[in-house]
Amino acid sequence: MKNFLKSCILVSLVILATSCNNSRDYNSSSRATGWDLSGRDGGVSYKTDYEEQEPGPGLVFVEGGTFTMGRVKDDVMHDWNNTPTQQHVQSFYIDETEATNVMYLEYLDWLKQVFPPTEERYKNIYTGALPDTLVWRNPLGFNENMVNNYLRHPAFHTYPVVGVNWIQATEFSQWRTDRVNEKRLSDKGYTSRDAYKNSSADNIFSTETYLNAPSKVYGGNDSITRGGRETDRKLRNNPDSSNVYVQRRDGELLPAYRLPTEAEWEYAALGQSSLRDYNSYRGRKKYPWDGQYTRSEDGRTIGDQLANFKQGQGDYGGIAGWSDDGADITSEVRSYESNDYGLYDMAGNVSEWVADVYRPRLDNEYNDFNYFRGNVYTKNAITEEGKVKVLTADEVIYDTLSNGKIIARNIPGELAQTSIGDQETYLRTQFSKSDNINFRDGDKSSSRYYNKQGNTVKGEDMYNSPDNEVTLKNGEIDRRYDGSSTRTTLIDDNVRVYKGGSWRDREYWLDPAQRRYFPQDMATDDIGFRNAMSKVGSKSNKGRRTRN
Repeated sequence: MKNFLKSCILVSLVILATSCNNSRDYNSSSRATGWDLSGRDGGVSYKTDYEEQEPGPGLVFVEGGTFTMGRVKDDVMHDWNNTPTQQHVQSFYIDETEATNVMYLEYLDWLKQVFPPTEERYKNIYTGALPDTLVWRNPLGFNENMVNNYLRHPAFHTYPVVGVNWIQATEFSQWRTDRVNEKRLSDKGYTSRDAYKNSSADNIFSTETYLNAPSKVYGGNDSITRGGRETDRKLRNNPDSSNVYVQRRDGELLPAYRLPTEAEWEYAALGQSSLRDYNSYRGRKKYPWDGQYTRSEDGRTIGDQLANFKQGQGDYGGIAGWSDDGADITSEVRSYESNDYGLYDMAGNVSEWVADVYRPRLDNEYNDFNYFRGNVYTKNAITEEGKVKVLTADEVIYDTLSNGKIIARNIPGELAQTSIGDQETYLRTQFSKSDNINFRDGDKSSSRYYNKQGNTVKGEDMYNSPDNEVTLKNGEIDRRYDGSSTRTTLIDDNVRVYKGGSWRDREYWLDPAQRRYFPQDMATDDIGFRNAMSKVGSKSNKGRRTRN
């Protein structure tokens, strides 16, 4: 009996030892080689205690999933441009509210301070970012109050910014990315304290420049890029170390702010979590809120409108003393109840730019995951010395828009970009060229001239839109309008989707599935925007996974 007990104890100890060996903690050592990953022994350091992405300022988390994208009711307008299709989007973050006037003014004031418009070489950087305040004018209306006051008067600070075209919205997104990451590095001690408060044309931070050529940000000023307390600590521990800059693998820098894709915007606007019953949705949503009507059914607020939109002919907000929606033009953000994701004004107030180039149909036969049309793949330009090219003040690239406005597409301190070529596309199965805007809807193979040899010639494009030209001649804008009577559409590669109803729209357009398009370089008094940010890591936030 004693021998039997001894044998059992011995077997148990062997099993326990084997179990302990198999459950080895690989958080600080390599599962591949067993090497230390902390960098203490002079090896490469990896961040092994990363927990969860921090949301950027103003953002709300939206857990991704599958949903029916497109209309779920009759197409009374017969546009046939939002046929329902099953799509899946990854988790992402999106602004709680639309971008406000004060948010955009912060951008304008920064540009004005860093690139004084009084200097000839900088003047178009600031003026090109200015919203078009004349969008408020109407030949048969008196709206000069909004023309003069809407953007800058403090009474309108928390109202959504309008008069911003799609290009300006994307440039704002890039600026926001850099300013947020710049402050994060300063606050965490990787750059000198309050470095973000002392920018100038020759002393600028760019996220991509910092990641690719950190010694060239802030004009190459080491006292800023290596002047933080955390960087000092690294240098004290290893004076010869060149690994003092934050890298992407450290997880300190946030992904880019950007415009949401159409699929992301529609998914976020619907906010279908209230319809979820275990692993399926029970029912459909017509609006971002529950119910089939635009008025509240709650006992406390019964009868109140749930969004800011046009009530009827000549009725933008009801009668005096009994306003239906509390506004006649735009309203302050957060004036109405949020949807299930905590997002405000996803229906009404202003329509919103999204990232996609417009086409009448979604090609779900080719892709049903993170759908997006508008990919133009680029790479960092490389100098003859084999280094990334950082733009100087004399190398800013400007675009002349169709209305003659000049706008900067980058600013000094950013990395120059160039289109990818055969070296990147040769024998690839995913893509074969840089510009994929017309892929399967607009290219020659998708047009009626698909069987003709050679490249598409003028007049054989799938979308026969007007071909207006704007050129700069002797310092003057030369505008040439296409007077052809054979044009059949306004769709081209420069029209972008905008979503959601606005204060000018009737109830029909409050449906998140509705989609319209507008030239990317033009603006109106009822189109604004909000930013989104991709999520890295797991689908759901750790510790917050939804349970059945």
